[in-house]
Amino acid sequence: MPKLKKPALHTRILLGMIIGILAGVIVKQTISDQETIDTIVKWVEPIGQIFLRLIFMTVIPLILSALVLGIAEIGDLKRVGRIGLRLLAYSLIVSSISVFIGIAMVNLFEPGNSLTPETRDYLTQEFLDDSQTAAKNAAYAQERTVGDVLTNIVPKNPLEDMTRAFDSTYMGGGLLAVMFFALIFGIAMASVDPVKTAPVKAFFEGLYEIVIKIIGYAMRLAPYGVAALLFNLTVNVGASFLLVLLKYVLIVLAALAIHQFVTYSVILKFFAGRSPLKFFNKTGEVMITAFSTSSSNATLPTAIAVSIEKLKIPKPIANFVLTIGSTANQNGTALFEGITVLFLAQCFNVDLSLTSQITVVFLCILAGIGTAGVPGGSLPVIVTILVSIGVPGEAIGLIYGVDRILDMSRTVLNVTGDITAAAYIQKVEEKAGQGSLELPG
Repeated sequence: MPKLKKPALHTRILLGMIIGILAGVIVKQTISDQETIDTIVKWVEPIGQIFLRLIFMTVIPLILSALVLGIAEIGDLKRVGRIGLRLLAYSLIVSSISVFIGIAMVNLFEPGNSLTPETRDYLTQEFLDDSQTAAKNAAYAQERTVGDVLTNIVPKNPLEDMTRAFDSTYMGGGLLAVMFFALIFGIAMASVDPVKTAPVKAFFEGLYEIVIKIIGYAMRLAPYGVAALLFNLTVNVGASFLLVLLKYVLIVLAALAIHQFVTYSVILKFFAGRSPLKFFNKTGEVMITAFSTSSSNATLPTAIAVSIEKLKIPKPIANFVLTIGSTANQNGTALFEGITVLFLAQCFNVDLSLTSQITVVFLCILAGIGTAGVPGGSLPVIVTILVSIGVPGEAIGLIYGVDRILDMSRTVLNVTGDITAAAYIQKVEEKAGQGSLELPG
């Protein structure tokens, strides 16, 4: 008898989500004794918390390794010269557009504000250990001026910011300061003799690979963690939160579609000199691969082959732009992170000021460089941004059950954005008479 094939991870996560919700509904409807319900919750809760802690433990090493390496690759102007600068400018501008689209959609439809008072009270009690401290931090986040943000972003002691990154009483730069430190470190490393920095780069590359492996371990626990988290949520507030979650999912998918078929079409038509219809038709294979793998890195070989063979992008440009872009040009991830952060802020009734929303935009753009191009790689980064605006990082557990379908969708946007960038760079280089420029490395 043939051995049954184990379901794919995303299938198991979906099953975990369904089982957790159904079990929660059954317990809530059939057990009237609150003490019995509380006992069940106490036994189930650690599973979800262990899963969240596995995600949390990767945040600092992931931010350091991915951001340092990403910036070092783009920032090495001696090696990549003019094309590196153009790719960096393209990434910053297009990522900014994507984040603004996402934030505009959240502010327009306000999915998090649809929560019932009962659900909001539960979330506050479940995720905020000290409501007075949380209120103080939220108020502080609203009162900060641009000057305060710029001052706190520069760490006096990066190690202190790392160790106190999740301390709700800490008023320093925290994870934002850690990101700034990684940014400066990466730029400085890129400007030093590569021979001298080779051991440092090797260390960060090794650290990055180890962190990715740990995230892989966390993914294995994900079906059970998701089931536990949603079970507890359903038992305590019923299934009303699911409608709010559905609204959030639809907003993310709509924003991704706008950026994919409007923003990229404009870039292709007016800046790359290509027909958007023909471009999307020829890159269909890449989109399917990206959607099925949820990984920019795994899609890279297909993306390079299609760019060179079907789109006729010069090989040196395709290799360089797509390789760097798989880590450092993630428009879809930046858009998703912006929507998710504001959605969760609404869920916890954190009314972000204009300054705070600008901070979110900046962080999401920067996170587009420092996010791992693997399934689940954006979750630790979202935790980083949540903490910086006074929202508990544990809130990421609320959206994890639906993250897989969103991960698949935003990966399509990421990969399409990389190929669009390569087409744009090709056009600019051809105008400058450098279309056949051989890039080192």
